[in-house]
Amino acid sequence: MNITEIMQILPHRYPFLLVDRVLEADDKRFKAIKNVTMNEPHFQGHFPDYPVMPGVLILEAMAQASVAVVVHQPEFKPGGLVFLVGVDRVRFKRQVVPGDTLVMEGELLTYRRGLGKVRVRATVNEELAAQAEISFVVREGA
Repeated sequence: MNITEIMQILPHRYPFLLVDRVLEADDKRFKAIKNVTMNEPHFQGHFPDYPVMPGVLILEAMAQASVAVVVHQPEFKPGGLVFLVGVDRVRFKRQVVPGDTLVMEGELLTYRRGLGKVRVRATVNEELAAQAEISFVVREGA
């Protein structure tokens, strides 16, 4: 999926759209990227002399990328919104800085009646940056 296609399934817009491309996606797995650039607004204050992508935004990027697998579920209807309802087993292993490409890969663990959970790993240059299990709920036409 290119950015135009991503914007058709995610309601987020700049500066909060944190997925640049979905490389692969089916009903079980996905792989997406976020190109981290110095011109993103959070780097003005986090931290001006040592820019580091906030962990909460890494987690948000992972959650947004996870929607790529949700839209492939047979019961998902266009126009549905995916909401974050929980995160478990979160670990941050490496700082993410401007110039990095964050590669997010995940697998669907469970999905039933609009409730689901994915396991996601985010890497930079094949080095683990973060991992989490993310729970979500799908609301039709919210």
